[in-house]
Amino acid sequence: MGAYRSAQLTGAGVDGLQATGYLPIVRPGAEGFPPELAAIAPTSPPGPRAEPAAPGPDPEQVLASFVWRFDPETLREQIEGDEVTQLTDIRDQLTGKLNGVADNPTRARLLSLRAVVSRILGDLPKAFADAKLALAHAEATGELRRISIAQARLAHVLQWREEFEEADRLFTLANSSELPDRLRATMHQHAGKCAYDQGRYMEACNHFERALDLRKEEDPELIAQTELALDAVFRRVAEKGWGPYPRSREEILKIRKAPAPAFDEQTSRWGYIESDGNFVIGPGYLDVQPFRDGVAWVHRQGAQNWELIDDTGRVLIEPAQGYIGVGSFSDGVAWVSRDGTTRWIAIDKNNTVLISTGYDDVRPFRRGVAAVRRGPHWGAVDGVGRVVVQFQYDGFATSLLDGRYIDGFSDEGLAVVSLDGRKGVVDRSGRVVVPPIHHTIMIHPVAFLFVDDAQRWGALDRRGRTIIQPAFSSRTGVTDEIDRLLADTRPVM
Repeated sequence: MGAYRSAQLTGAGVDGLQATGYLPIVRPGAEGFPPELAAIAPTSPPGPRAEPAAPGPDPEQVLASFVWRFDPETLREQIEGDEVTQLTDIRDQLTGKLNGVADNPTRARLLSLRAVVSRILGDLPKAFADAKLALAHAEATGELRRISIAQARLAHVLQWREEFEEADRLFTLANSSELPDRLRATMHQHAGKCAYDQGRYMEACNHFERALDLRKEEDPELIAQTELALDAVFRRVAEKGWGPYPRSREEILKIRKAPAPAFDEQTSRWGYIESDGNFVIGPGYLDVQPFRDGVAWVHRQGAQNWELIDDTGRVLIEPAQGYIGVGSFSDGVAWVSRDGTTRWIAIDKNNTVLISTGYDDVRPFRRGVAAVRRGPHWGAVDGVGRVVVQFQYDGFATSLLDGRYIDGFSDEGLAVVSLDGRKGVVDRSGRVVVPPIHHTIMIHPVAFLFVDDAQRWGALDRRGRTIIQPAFSSRTGVTDEIDRLLADTRPVM
């Protein structure tokens, strides 16, 4: 099966997804698994386990060993002859592994892999059912990586079912900026194939070029697939033209672009304009804030306090409520203060008080959790005010590899905290993942980069264990080493 590599395109994974570092098909301890990656590989929490499998190759490893041929016109996997029988056997073996396994991470992985096999076999009803259930299990874990991979696998099935609107939506949601470049590149590649199927050739080309930008020379097989796809696009363009203009993320997700603040020179007042430059909410305010979560705080002449409006200008919270200090809405919640500096409380858009405790300083809610300060110490609360991170830190200083700083928790539910000049990591449940003992910590998609007292960079796994000793003069050296290690695995999508 897949015994040859010719001029036809080949790929290491079921969907050509290369080494994400999250779902390694070669399992820890198995032949061929790099020992350095044992700490990075995900583990499932304790739970019911299946009976020991019969001797023989693991179906996940067998699936990873396939060398796929791709149709140069449809860009889809091609199988023939005994490959159909072998894939059917693999699907049966995956079913056997599923029996008796109850934990969400394992079921999410196995169900979505079985969906991949069913899709390639052309059994789209079974593929759709498995992919939907796999996403439900992935969402139950709350883990960004698992959710994104399950979303992409379901999107691929929907693409083959020609349910393009939902497929586009899921591909877009799956491509989080907090994922590794290797995985993001593959997400772009598959989103491009979905656009290609719809005749959106300019949009497809943009995705394929973005995939190349992300991986460059580091991933020759992904590059080969992308180049094949670009060739197919250009052939279609020569026949049919470029097709519709590329859509924005907001258009795909059907998120209405909020009006933007604009100052009117004639009235010396602020209002909001649409993308065409025309005022949709007239200039009548002394001060305004940008729209967030569908609403914005505005300040009228003669009023000391802020009022809340929706994107039509309708007033939701009157100035009479007395809010001198206001924060942007996020997840339907905003912090407000009647003295403007302290005693911050949380409200919803109907002015219902959700958290009545008056905090001395606050940060916006993100993924249902917000950093707050009481006295000299920082902690975190959830949307009903329950303390999830105890008040014991000097501050939150979450730094991501892409250069962003976040007020609180990342999409993955992790935050960098500081204590006595040292940095550590906590998760949104309050668990200390890395004690605050490091000079610097930065969140990498699969690890934590840290700096020791000698200003040398190293890396920790998601449990806080050292996987790369601090020996590098810059973070680039560490990230290159992580990429090298991850390139040794062969996960599939």
